[in-house]
Amino acid sequence: MVVEDEYDTAFVLKNGLERKGGYNVDVFTDPFTALNDLQAESYDLILIDIMMPNMNGFDLYKKIKERDNKVKISFLSASQYTYEEFKKYDPMIEENHFIEKPIGLGELANKIKCLLE
Repeated sequence: MVVEDEYDTAFVLKNGLERKGGYNVDVFTDPFTALNDLQAESYDLILIDIMMPNMNGFDLYKKIKERDNKVKISFLSASQYTYEEFKKYDPMIEENHFIEKPIGLGELANKIKCLLE
Protein backbone atom coordinates (compact mmCIF):
# COMPACT_ATOMS: atom_id res chain seq x y z
CA MET A 1 0.00 0.00 0.00
CA VAL A 2 1.16 3.52 -0.77
CA VAL A 3 -0.43 6.51 1.00
CA GLU A 4 0.71 9.69 -0.73
CA ASP A 5 -1.45 12.82 -1.00
CA GLU A 6 0.11 13.98 -4.28
CA TYR A 7 -1.90 12.18 -6.97
CA ASP A 8 0.83 12.21 -9.62
CA THR A 9 3.50 10.99 -7.20
CA ALA A 10 1.22 8.26 -5.87
CA PHE A 11 0.57 6.81 -9.30
CA VAL A 12 4.18 7.12 -10.43
CA LEU A 13 5.08 5.08 -7.34
CA LYS A 14 2.37 2.52 -8.10
CA ASN A 15 3.32 2.09 -11.73
CA GLY A 16 7.05 2.04 -11.03
CA LEU A 17 6.86 -0.45 -8.18
CA GLU A 18 4.60 -2.74 -10.15
CA ARG A 19 6.88 -2.61 -13.22
CA LYS A 20 10.30 -2.56 -11.58
CA GLY A 21 9.59 -4.62 -8.48
CA GLY A 22 6.71 -6.82 -9.56
CA TYR A 23 4.69 -5.66 -6.56
CA ASN A 24 0.93 -5.44 -6.33
CA VAL A 25 0.31 -1.86 -5.13
CA ASP A 26 -2.84 -0.22 -3.81
CA VAL A 27 -2.65 3.58 -3.76
CA PHE A 28 -4.52 6.04 -1.58
CA THR A 29 -4.24 9.81 -1.81
CA ASP A 30 -6.27 10.33 1.35
CA PRO A 31 -5.10 8.87 4.69
CA PHE A 32 -8.67 8.48 5.98
CA THR A 33 -9.68 6.41 2.95
CA ALA A 34 -6.56 4.26 3.35
CA LEU A 35 -7.40 3.67 7.00
CA ASN A 36 -11.04 2.88 6.26
CA ASP A 37 -10.08 0.33 3.60
CA LEU A 38 -7.31 -1.30 5.65
CA GLN A 39 -7.87 -4.95 6.53
CA ALA A 40 -5.54 -6.49 9.10
CA GLU A 41 -2.78 -8.62 7.59
CA SER A 42 -3.67 -7.63 4.02
CA TYR A 43 -0.37 -5.85 3.25
CA ASP A 44 3.26 -6.81 3.62
CA LEU A 45 4.41 -3.19 3.64
CA ILE A 46 2.78 0.22 3.75
CA LEU A 47 4.63 3.30 2.46
CA ILE A 48 3.33 6.51 4.05
CA ASP A 49 4.11 10.09 3.10
CA ILE A 50 4.70 12.14 6.25
CA MET A 51 3.38 15.53 5.15
CA MET A 52 -0.31 15.14 4.25
CA PRO A 53 -3.31 17.38 4.93
CA ASN A 54 -5.87 16.41 7.58
CA MET A 55 -3.74 13.58 9.03
CA ASN A 56 0.04 13.42 8.95
CA GLY A 57 1.92 10.21 8.32
CA PHE A 58 2.88 9.76 11.96
CA ASP A 59 -0.75 9.84 13.10
CA LEU A 60 -1.73 7.45 10.31
CA TYR A 61 1.09 5.15 11.42
CA LYS A 62 -0.30 5.00 14.96
CA LYS A 63 -3.83 4.27 13.73
CA ILE A 64 -2.65 1.55 11.35
CA LYS A 65 -0.62 -0.10 14.11
CA GLU A 66 -3.76 -0.19 16.29
CA ARG A 67 -5.46 -2.27 13.57
CA ASP A 68 -2.51 -4.34 12.38
CA ASN A 69 0.52 -4.35 14.64
CA LYS A 70 2.39 -6.83 12.40
CA VAL A 71 2.45 -4.83 9.16
CA LYS A 72 5.74 -3.22 8.20
CA ILE A 73 5.50 0.51 7.64
CA SER A 74 8.01 2.83 6.03
CA PHE A 75 7.85 6.59 5.76
CA LEU A 76 8.50 8.55 2.58
CA SER A 77 9.62 12.08 3.31
CA ALA A 78 10.91 15.09 1.46
CA SER A 79 10.41 17.19 4.57
CA GLN A 80 12.53 18.43 7.43
CA TYR A 81 11.66 15.46 9.67
CA THR A 82 14.63 13.56 10.96
CA TYR A 83 14.94 9.92 11.89
CA GLU A 84 15.12 10.94 15.56
CA GLU A 85 11.67 12.58 15.36
CA PHE A 86 10.39 9.55 13.51
CA LYS A 87 11.73 7.20 16.21
CA LYS A 88 9.60 8.94 18.87
CA TYR A 89 6.55 7.29 17.34
CA ASP A 90 7.99 3.80 17.58
CA PRO A 91 11.36 3.28 19.27
CA MET A 92 11.62 -0.22 17.78
CA ILE A 93 11.50 0.91 14.15
CA GLU A 94 14.75 0.85 12.25
CA GLU A 95 16.30 3.71 10.34
CA ASN A 96 15.95 1.87 7.03
CA HIS A 97 12.16 2.40 7.31
CA PHE A 98 12.69 6.13 6.82
CA ILE A 99 13.03 6.78 3.08
CA GLU A 100 13.98 10.23 1.84
CA LYS A 101 12.46 11.63 -1.35
CA PRO A 102 13.44 12.05 -4.06
CA ILE A 103 14.37 8.43 -4.68
CA GLY A 104 14.59 6.58 -7.97
CA LEU A 105 12.02 3.87 -8.60
CA GLY A 106 14.65 1.18 -9.07
CA GLU A 107 16.34 2.14 -5.82
CA LEU A 108 12.97 2.20 -4.02
CA ALA A 109 12.04 -1.23 -5.41
CA ASN A 110 15.37 -2.61 -4.16
CA LYS A 111 14.90 -0.99 -0.77
CA ILE A 112 11.42 -2.51 -0.47
CA LYS A 113 12.83 -5.92 -1.39
CA CYS A 114 15.33 -5.62 1.46
CA LEU A 115 12.65 -4.45 3.91
CA LEU A 116 10.47 -7.44 3.09
CA GLU A 117 13.23 -10.04 3.46
